[in-house]
Amino acid sequence: MAIRKKLLLKVIILGESGVGKTSLMNQFVNRKFSKDYKATIGADFLTKEVVVDDKIVTLQIWDTAGQERFQSLGVAFYRGADCCVLVYDVNNSKSYESLDSWRDEFLIQASPNNPETFPFILIGNKVDVEEQKRMVSKAKALAFCQAKGDIPYYETSAKDAINVQEAFEAVARLALANADEDDVTNDFTDPVHLELETQKASCSC
Repeated sequence: MAIRKKLLLKVIILGESGVGKTSLMNQFVNRKFSKDYKATIGADFLTKEVVVDDKIVTLQIWDTAGQERFQSLGVAFYRGADCCVLVYDVNNSKSYESLDSWRDEFLIQASPNNPETFPFILIGNKVDVEEQKRMVSKAKALAFCQAKGDIPYYETSAKDAINVQEAFEAVARLALANADEDDVTNDFTDPVHLELETQKASCSC
């Protein structure tokens, strides 16, 4: 039996504070939801091993703070990303309107080799909220995706575990397609995390 390669793929989750980035990540990795999550300070990550097309893939998913005062950490954790997940709250139009700035910020900070083809996925979270409270239509979100090169779109509920697994499976496939085949590792310790911890420790906020 052939030995399957282990690939470490770095995924960044971006979006306004409160859209559910931490909840999505925890639902995918730990299959748990808590309404008591606190705002992420700086950045942190979880890892999960999945199998994509007979390849063992370890997704290193970086959860980032939505507050502007933490965006200075950008260069450190954007570097080396294989896929970027843009998240907004379907019940919060401001979080949708900020998507362009998050996408642009990522491309500036990460400086991917091919910014026009770098893989993004859009997630509209919190679809469990009553339909009449929804502020961003699916059609509007799909128009955004089409304008950005037909990027994939998923509507999710981290609370009710709706489409979360499916969305991250798509993330894994896109990240794998974008990754360098030589990017094989058995060491999942990311030195960037140590850099971030140092910055967080010295942060006076």
